[in-house]
Order: sequence, then structure tokens, then C-alpha cells
Amino acid sequence: MEPKITALAITLNEEINVKRYIQSLSFADEIIFIDSNSTDATVSIAKELGVRVIQRNFDDFSKQRSFAIQHAKNDWIVFFDLDEIITPELGKEIVSVISLQNDFAAYYVKRISFFLGKQIKYGGCQTDKCIRIFNKKYCSYNGNLVHESITTNGKTGFLKNRVNHYSYKSFENYNEKLNLYSKLQAETLYLKNKRPNLYHFFIRPHYRFWWQYIYRLGFLDQKEGFILAYIHSFAVFKRYFQLWMMHRKID
Repeated sequence: MEPKITALAITLNEEINVKRYIQSLSFADEIIFIDSNSTDATVSIAKELGVRVIQRNFDDFSKQRSFAIQHAKNDWIVFFDLDEIITPELGKEIVSVISLQNDFAAYYVKRISFFLGKQIKYGGCQTDKCIRIFNKKYCSYNGNLVHESITTNGKTGFLKNRVNHYSYKSFENYNEKLNLYSKLQAETLYLKNKRPNLYHFFIRPHYRFWWQYIYRLGFLDQKEGFILAYIHSFAVFKRYFQLWMMHRKID
């Protein structure tokens, strides 16, 4: 008997991606969305297509994902984001590796990223990978408020097929994401009682820019590479600015 698969996702105003995403998960035996109170048609579209939707106020990514896992009926989990495209070839490979019933507890999937309609090949995207398939008996999220990752008690493998990652909807949407990430990273530092200083405001943002644009060859992506390096370096500045505000009890 082949293992059954639960597909999980956390959602917020993803109506433009919902139908495509659900159709790409035809191999899954169960699909669950943990929705952070979407105000668009995300929930209604998902329910019409047979998805189980549970609404939960968003606090951080690890808690949201861990909450989702608690509601999965099956041990094998696929946990992609709605801006990632699961091709038929990738779906077949997922079913194939899970059916092997070997001693692997999780699998990495490499990502091909797109920004402003262009594939981004450098600036750190060369090594972009995430665990997207895992057995919940042996895996859990590490508790990070943002940039959460899976910790495994077992072997991890790599899938051959990649997933296309379209994180850019509009500049406003992309900037909102970076603002959220900066806020959660600031909260993480605040809980550790870290305090920012001039180094964090002046050196760290510049380091981030040159690391991404020069050391990680972001300049080879031309103007898109420059824009990404610039806004990501500014997000670093915002992280420490928000941390500074937290210590001073300023909203």
C-alpha cells in the first residue's frame, strides 16, 4: 500500500494562485490551507475546489506551519508556497520517492526564482533550496519567526526536478513581504535582548548589498540584480530600525 500524502499551505490573499496551485496537487490525498484571514476570494475558491480551510491569526511562520502539520491526517507532507509552481514532472517525482519507502525523512527541492518577469540566476539564487517534502514523524520546524526551516531526525535527499518561484506580484506586495520579514527578524533579536548600534545601521546594510551584488554575482542579473540587492539591503536597515523602536517602546 502506497503512503498517502497531505499537501499543506499557509495563505493570505492568494486568489490569483489558488486554482493553479490546487490543480497541481492532484497527486495529494488531502489538501489543507491555514488561512490568515484573507480578504479576497482565496478561501471561497479553495473550498469550491475541495480544500479544507482552517483560519488562524498569523503570528509567525513556524507556528503557522506547525499548526498546519497538527491537522494533517497523513505522515508524508508536501508544503509548498502558493507562489511556487509544482510541475507535473515534479509531482510524479514526489510520488515516486515517497513510494520507495526508504530511510529518507525529507527532500530538498531547488528553486528557480523570477523577479519583475525575469529569471534571477545570481545574487544567492544559485543555491536556493528548501525542504518541501517530509515525513512528520521525523521532522519539525525550527521555531524561527521568519526564514523557518525543517529540522530532521533522518536522512535528507534532493529531488531532480525544480520548482519555479514567482515571489513578485507587484512592487507594493514585494515590499510588504520584506517589511514583514524585517519585523519578524527584529522581534527575534528583541527576544534575545540584542540592541542595535551604528554598525548595524551603517555597515550591515552596505555589507548585504555588496555581498549580494558583487560576491554572489548579482550584477550579472543586470538591473533586476541591482534592484534586488538594493531593496534587500534596505530591508536589513529596517530590521535594525524596528529593533531600535522596540527597545524604545515606539510603535
